[in-house]
Amino acid sequence: MVQSHQPVPVSGADGAYYYSTYNGDDQNEPVEGKKILILGGGPNRIGQGIEFDYTCVHTTFALRDAGIKTVMVNCNPETVSTDYDTSDKLYFEPLTVEDVLSIYEKEQPDGAIVQFGGQTPLNIAKELQDAGVTILGTSPESIDVAEDRERFKNLMIELDIPQPENDIARSVEEAIEKGEEIGYPLMVRPSYVLGGRGMEVVYDKDMLINYARMAVEVTPEHPILIDKFLEDATEVEVDAISDGKDTFTAAVMEHIELAGVHSGDSACVIPSRTITDANTRTIKEYTAKMGRALGVVGLMNIQYAIADDVVYILEANPRASRTVPLVSKVTGIPLANIATQIIALGKTIPDFPELKEYDLPHVAVKEAVFPFNMFPEVDPVLGPEMRATGEVMGIADNFGMAFFKAQDATGTPLPTDPGEGGVLVTVPEWARDKMMDAVRKLSDLGFTIHATRGTKEFLDRQGVSSELVLKLQEGRPNIVDAIENGKIQLVFNVPVGRKGKADDSYIRKAAIKHRIPYITSAEAIVATVEGIEAAMGHRITVASLQAYRRDLE
Repeated sequence: MVQSHQPVPVSGADGAYYYSTYNGDDQNEPVEGKKILILGGGPNRIGQGIEFDYTCVHTTFALRDAGIKTVMVNCNPETVSTDYDTSDKLYFEPLTVEDVLSIYEKEQPDGAIVQFGGQTPLNIAKELQDAGVTILGTSPESIDVAEDRERFKNLMIELDIPQPENDIARSVEEAIEKGEEIGYPLMVRPSYVLGGRGMEVVYDKDMLINYARMAVEVTPEHPILIDKFLEDATEVEVDAISDGKDTFTAAVMEHIELAGVHSGDSACVIPSRTITDANTRTIKEYTAKMGRALGVVGLMNIQYAIADDVVYILEANPRASRTVPLVSKVTGIPLANIATQIIALGKTIPDFPELKEYDLPHVAVKEAVFPFNMFPEVDPVLGPEMRATGEVMGIADNFGMAFFKAQDATGTPLPTDPGEGGVLVTVPEWARDKMMDAVRKLSDLGFTIHATRGTKEFLDRQGVSSELVLKLQEGRPNIVDAIENGKIQLVFNVPVGRKGKADDSYIRKAAIKHRIPYITSAEAIVATVEGIEAAMGHRITVASLQAYRRDLE
């Protein structure tokens, strides 16, 4: 017979660090006084970054300052939230309904906070509430509205907020029918996903059929979400705090890669670079509408896309996001602390005078860190499914230097010495005009440009000198030879559609193998050259985060 969990302390009967077992003496006494259960993010893995731990830890600090005890549930040994002295009591347990309920029954806390651990605790919020757990902050019902694509679509229609054309399919046949109606390319994904898992951009009927049959299980209980993919759109990410009535937009972050790259993988910049004041106002207006309509109490993250000067909403997450640490450090606004006070103490937005409009005197760039060097056979091209395992940040007085610092922090610094090798440029026809000025600038800075046949012909017409380099199938010496022989120190390779991604994967894999920075979008090419120019033209300076904070005062 299966027995109930018996929590056992790791460090003796007086320890604050517990795990449970089905056999053993229960040496665990509940925490006394007012206490709140905090659900962490679970193991750090591709699809859910470590950034959520920042929010969980700052939540415990905020509750401690308010005189409230904290009980943390998490199972990642490499996090600060699982340090024995971060919370009043730590349960080193998986984030499952069974385990959390056992702890809840034992501790009898005043409530549980589920919105700071990412998607993992959000997925079990409704079951926990149904089992009698008091969920603090945003209700599981509101979470479900945001997660359920059908309910979310209807809410957006009600609020008059534009969405890309979308539908839901509950069978392979229905997926084909709906896909033909919306038109290709399409963004397809299952419901309730972690880190965009299972998402894919499909460009034709064959790709859609293959996805529907093999990539996911398609049933009425597990439908496919089908969205019109907005090509050449700028993606925007927003972090906001809401008290159920008023909402404050803490940051409008512009992604450097176009829409279609998962927000956890895309580089982004604060403040935005190209978003117009009118579109920024629209984004803040839509965010406020969303906060009120969903009854968000705490943190909220929303993804938008701007195409043809129209702001579309892509998704809303009524929880903390990976960018909370970034925004908090850049703006000086302690988002997790304030959100915790709103959730646990009943405070409102007007109680915090620091939540006001501001102009940043500096620029910050977030860049993702990827594990591709550990998986040499995996094509590192980015897409809607998250592949990052962490983030870094660069801060400077201008975008170029901030971008350069962020790239340096990833471990693959951008080149600044033209004598150490040239730059490989191979981009499809549609992207050439976008990156032309950037490549010309690189040439002017003294870098030798190595280009594949079609790209070289284009550069020749534009008056930019380049050396022809052969593709793998064209003979030798080819691109791989040039990389292996040290002639290339930077790769610009923009894949095009289904065929280009398959054909060019060997270029990106070779760059990973030899630890050469590689850029796969025209927008990132422009940002990269701006970073190189800034670093070559100026001395790279370092300042503490506290120094940047003083500039905000």
